Amino acid sequence: MQKQRMRILLAAYDNDSYIHWFPQGLAYIAAVLKKNGYDVDIYNQDENHYPDEHLTEYLNENRYDIIGVSIIAGYYQYRKLLKISDAINKSKQRPFYIVGGHGPSPEPEFFLKKTQADVAVIGEGELTIIELVDTIANKRLLSAVKGIAFRNGEKIIINEKRSLINDIDTIPFPAYDLFPIDYYRLLRMPGATNKDFVLPLLSGRGCTFECSFCYRMDEGFRPRSNESIIEEIQLLKNDYGITYIAFSDELLMSSVSRTISLCEDFIKAGLNIKWDCNGRLNYAKQDLLKIMKRAGCVFINYGIEAMDDQVLKNMKKGLTTDQVIKGVESTLEAGISPGLNIIFGNIGDNKGTLNKGVEFLLKYDDGAQMRTIRPVTPYPGSPLYYHAIEKGLLKDCEDFYENKHTNSDLLAINYTDMSDDEFHRCLLDANTKLFTNYFNKKLLSAIKQSEKLYLERDANFRGFRQS
Repeated sequence: MQKQRMRILLAAYDNDSYIHWFPQGLAYIAAVLKKNGYDVDIYNQDENHYPDEHLTEYLNENRYDIIGVSIIAGYYQYRKLLKISDAINKSKQRPFYIVGGHGPSPEPEFFLKKTQADVAVIGEGELTIIELVDTIANKRLLSAVKGIAFRNGEKIIINEKRSLINDIDTIPFPAYDLFPIDYYRLLRMPGATNKDFVLPLLSGRGCTFECSFCYRMDEGFRPRSNESIIEEIQLLKNDYGITYIAFSDELLMSSVSRTISLCEDFIKAGLNIKWDCNGRLNYAKQDLLKIMKRAGCVFINYGIEAMDDQVLKNMKKGLTTDQVIKGVESTLEAGISPGLNIIFGNIGDNKGTLNKGVEFLLKYDDGAQMRTIRPVTPYPGSPLYYHAIEKGLLKDCEDFYENKHTNSDLLAINYTDMSDDEFHRCLLDANTKLFTNYFNKKLLSAIKQSEKLYLERDANFRGFRQS
């Protein structure tokens, strides 16, 4: 009976985009709450673009026992969280306030102080949220709940860490029915046509690699079963008309054997669906890539990061430039578009290493995406973040979010021997070359399209529209 009286609101915040990435983390939390008998509503600021004060009014008019917000680490997301928190705290019927996600997990004390939230969930939330809500509903002590930090008067208590969920298949599918899927499925990804409907899907959690710039909430890789993944894809196809799956794993290509097994089962199941994923270039061999193509893969996003072997070694990338080149060439040969990601400003980077990255991007660009080079950002919890503190380049989490990380395309911490001005000038020059290359290709494509239209009288032409 207690559960039925608890009303829970989960807030999907506005990310200032026309179409948003489906909030998977929030949807998983909603699913486990529903499964355990709780009433859950979603506040869709992202779809409706409500001003932040709208949430205050909404909470004044609608009573909830608990409100939850999940946030990733990022300059925009942090500042958005502060605004959302202010709106919650101003409400006359302020619910018990929980924050969670990648953002608060490594520095829960800081986030509790800045947001005035009651509890921060640390790491995976599906088991923690049920124990936490049960504790709140039954007015038990928060000190017994693993995997949280909580406010106790002016003090903040950080409880014992919670073990990871070993069997990912035990987590219910995201609560798609609570979200406006007709809105989220309009997401565009490389290889998607105007007729495709796209939605992300998680095939596993974690990563087997240890890049210095990456904050990981979990160790190792925990895959879902092929059967569970296929069942969810079939549900998305049948119930929501999804034709393209954007696998949101940190690394779907966690091993050659796992990737082959998954692709073979996709083919056997006759899914007939497009999909993309994050991949590893040391695994990008022809045999593997051919079966991925047969199984529907149209795009593999590769974290390359640098085209200098020493810089790659410094960041513990576990790759060589030779592996990168061979893997990208093999991907193109297989008829799959490669996503080529380069970041600049790691330990050992200089003008020369930046130019190597630019030359690489220009040589292997297939026009599927506009690629730019961004500065490396040492997010809290990453080895690079603690290195910055150790070297006196950063004071703490507050210094990072309030002073250093003002935009993802601007330098947060300078690990190079360049001045900040020189650093940004080099990025301007590099990205100008990349912009020019991209738009020149678009121009040539438009001209060829025009020639086909006017010289061949192409009646299938649908107009000069740029999206």
